[in-house]
Amino acid sequence: MAKHNRSLSTLLSGACDGEVKIWHLPTRKCTRTLKAHEGFVRDICVRYCGTSFFTVGDDKIIKHWSMEGQLNGAQEEPLNTILGKTVYTGIDHHWSDGIFATCSQQVDIWDEHRSSPIRSFSWGADSITSVKFNLSETHVLASCASDRSIIVYDMRQATPLKKVIMDMRTNALCWNPMEAFIFTSANEDYNLYTFDMRYLDTPVKVHMDHVSAVLDVDYSPTGKEFVSASFDKSIRIFPADSGRSREVYHTKRMQHVICVKWSMDNKYILSGSDEMNIRLWKANASEKLGVLTPREKAAFNYNQKLKDKFQHHPQIRRISRHRHLPKPIFSQIKEARIMKEARRRKELNRRKHSKPGSVPVLSEKKKHIVAVVN
Repeated sequence: MAKHNRSLSTLLSGACDGEVKIWHLPTRKCTRTLKAHEGFVRDICVRYCGTSFFTVGDDKIIKHWSMEGQLNGAQEEPLNTILGKTVYTGIDHHWSDGIFATCSQQVDIWDEHRSSPIRSFSWGADSITSVKFNLSETHVLASCASDRSIIVYDMRQATPLKKVIMDMRTNALCWNPMEAFIFTSANEDYNLYTFDMRYLDTPVKVHMDHVSAVLDVDYSPTGKEFVSASFDKSIRIFPADSGRSREVYHTKRMQHVICVKWSMDNKYILSGSDEMNIRLWKANASEKLGVLTPREKAAFNYNQKLKDKFQHHPQIRRISRHRHLPKPIFSQIKEARIMKEARRRKELNRRKHSKPGSVPVLSEKKKHIVAVVN
């Protein structure tokens, strides 16, 4: 999925049958359908001005499409087509220039008016799965690769900047729109990691609550929260400075959630899942939609202040934290807790019966980092 940069009511989605659909969110109607690629549509990105968008697919082609459809109902043709040498797995557009980046076996930087990359970066990975431009420092971009690494690049340099190798593979990452150095990565080990790109040896925060691989992550426009999509058929909302989620969304029909987006007005969350549906969720579950009268607004603000004032009271804290979960997720959480406790006990026993200093004490943040390469 891709959000439109200038229009709140427009959403783009790509599917496994090669089709790209443009949706009008207020009416929940599809306004255009394009037969974009042969095979899967791997990624979509919208140009910074919002007048056009780019798609990549399994047919090794990058296509540039106009956001406005054909008036006379003629066959839709792309504005530009670039034939590549490998299957492209991801694409992202620069936030202020006519430049975009694609990833495959390497990260390529393209000028919109040229049919060959202006720069290519590679650093020992078989395939790179996702690439994202920084929203503030627009020359900086990051990618995650199949060799369990997260790599940071600067377009003004000839070689990549840094690489951090994790315990398990990272599926997606997203830059914080308000803090230029911060990004969050979604990992196969059920966790999300928030990093400061200047100090990659230790994550700023480890976010733990999912019970299966995390497949996608997206920040809210305020930068204070982010939403994650997981293979465990649930969506979770995390405060950026908290290790635990504040909200979990799930339905009986929703299968593995593949992609997730946070709307630009900070009101909604959009998710795409395996059973071919796009769902629209409220970012704040208890918020009333529509026009609020002054009295309703005052009452809502007063209740929020009360919650903030008494948030540390045991019963209030329990009510605000309690969520009903599907039975499989509930069982897996219980099982994961038992396994974690067993690992902790084993480590304590090893330390107790080993030579002093031979079994070091590692914090949860450092446990999952294998190495940092400059």
